[in-house]
Amino acid sequence: QVRLVESGGGSVQAGGSLRLSCAASERTFSSWHMGWFRQAPGKERELVAAMSWSGGGTHYGASVKGRFIISRDNAKNAVYLQMNNLKSEDTAVYTCAAAPRPSIWYVERSYEYWGQGTQVTVSS
Repeated sequence: QVRLVESGGGSVQAGGSLRLSCAASERTFSSWHMGWFRQAPGKERELVAAMSWSGGGTHYGASVKGRFIISRDNAKNAVYLQMNNLKSEDTAVYTCAAAPRPSIWYVERSYEYWGQGTQVTVSS
């Protein structure tokens, strides 16, 4: 079982930045693909960013490409999401998730373990 705990959410004005962190309990973290998802009220959950287990592959949702950056530190069992130039439409609950290998790391159905989520609110 993988336990994921997010932190770093909060309120920010449009144009600002936030950095989300996700700490994993699993010692084999480095073998998992990791992703960040978000869900806004009344909307479906969407994949924001994903990174392959090696860090060699990244994928971003169209709405965040060029503004968000996913990274991971396998030595710390952590994955991060740097969010820049935030917009009001980025307001959502952000959740990190882990996908075991072998799997397609940039599709939601691959992800088996989920954190509780952290709220990000962007005011215009």
